[in-house]
Amino acid sequence: MKKKITAILLASAFSFTALAGCGSQAPAATGGQAPAASEAAPGAASSGEAETITIAATAAPHAEILESDVVTEALAAEGYKLDVKVFEDYVQPNNVVESGEIDANYFQHITYLKDFNEESGTHLVSAGEIHYEPFGIYAGKKDSLDAIADGDAIAVPNDTTNEARALLLLEANGLIKLEEGAGLLATKNSVTENPHNLELVEVEAAQVPHQLDSVAFAVMNGNYAMEAGFTVATDALAYESQDSDAATNYVNVIAVKEGNENDPGIAALVKVLKSDAVKSWMEEKYEGSVVPY
Repeated sequence: MKKKITAILLASAFSFTALAGCGSQAPAATGGQAPAASEAAPGAASSGEAETITIAATAAPHAEILESDVVTEALAAEGYKLDVKVFEDYVQPNNVVESGEIDANYFQHITYLKDFNEESGTHLVSAGEIHYEPFGIYAGKKDSLDAIADGDAIAVPNDTTNEARALLLLEANGLIKLEEGAGLLATKNSVTENPHNLELVEVEAAQVPHQLDSVAFAVMNGNYAMEAGFTVATDALAYESQDSDAATNYVNVIAVKEGNENDPGIAALVKVLKSDAVKSWMEEKYEGSVVPY
C-alpha cells in the first residue's frame, strides 16, 4: 500500500503552467482508423512544420494517452504535435483553458464539466467524447466489503458530481440507501438508510488515495486510482459496470473554450483519439481501467 501512495505523491510533482498556440488547418472528421501519412492535412504538414496544440491533462491516464507513440505519430501525420502540461487538480486545467493560456484539456468527465461551468461561470464545451473510467471501491484498513462493521469510515470525493457518483456506487453495493431521485445530485444529506452507521469522509478527489491508511474503504476516481498504482478490474472490491448510466454521464472529454470546438487542430486531435488504433491501444494497456467510448 505504501508503494502505491508513494507513486501518486511522485506523480503530483509534475504540475506546470503553459502558453497557448493551436494552429488552424483543414478540419478532419472523427472516428475510424488512425490516419496514414498520406492523409495529412496540407497546411503545416506540407510546410514541414507541425502546428502545436497545448493541452492540460492529469498524469494518468490522460497524459499517458496523449504522449503515447500511437497518438503522437498519428497526429504528426495530420500536421500537429502536442505540448502536454500535467496538472494534479481538477480546477486549474479548466481555468487555463477558459483564460486562453492553453488550447484544450483532457482530464474530466462531461458531468463535471457542466457542473464546473455552472459554479464558476466558465464557458467550456466538449469537443469530443473519448473514454470512460469506472469508479471503484478500494480496500483501506479492511480488504473485503464483507468485513464492514458499524461506524466504519469510507472516503469519498467532495466535489458535487464525483461525490454523487461515489454514493451511487455505495448504494449499488447495498451499503447505503439514497432518497428517490437523488441521482447525480446526491450528497451525504441524500442518505436515507445507513444500516452500518458508516462515516462518509469527504475529501478532495486527488486526496482520496492518501486516506487509505485511515479509513476502512475508499471510493476513487479512475485516474487517481491509476496514479496510485491500482487497476480497477483486479484491485477494486467493486466497481461500476460498463453498461451502467455512468458510462454515459461520466464519459471523459476533450474540453475547449466555447467557440473553439471546431478548430482544425482540435478536430484532428479528437479524430486520432477516437481512431480504432488508439482504442485498441487503450484496451490493451489499461485492462478495463480505461474504456474507449
